[in-house]
Amino acid sequence: MNRRSTCFDCHREVLWTVTDAGKRLAVDPEPDETGNTAVYRDGTGTRRSRRPSEELPLMGWEKLFVPHVATCPARQRQAAQKRPVALPTGVLDLAAYRRRAGGRR
Repeated sequence: MNRRSTCFDCHREVLWTVTDAGKRLAVDPEPDETGNTAVYRDGTGTRRSRRPSEELPLMGWEKLFVPHVATCPARQRQAAQKRPVALPTGVLDLAAYRRRAGGRR
């Protein structure tokens, strides 16, 4: 997990990290001060990532990175294609109804 890899969707270089929850997260390979993910290496050399907060701000040994999903051009194209279009006449948006009802059944 310590080497650079490529994104499956856009084939750009990414760094793989492990979050506090044990999930894998791809980040762009270069540190970025506008990022929202703190990355550091633990004692075994594994890159770990977490979200800095007011309670636990960025530490001196961490650098800010941007999650790759936020900059991946392939993911942005997929999201643009999935945007809902206007529903045909006579079709109701049940998701909007459920949001208004607060999820009650």
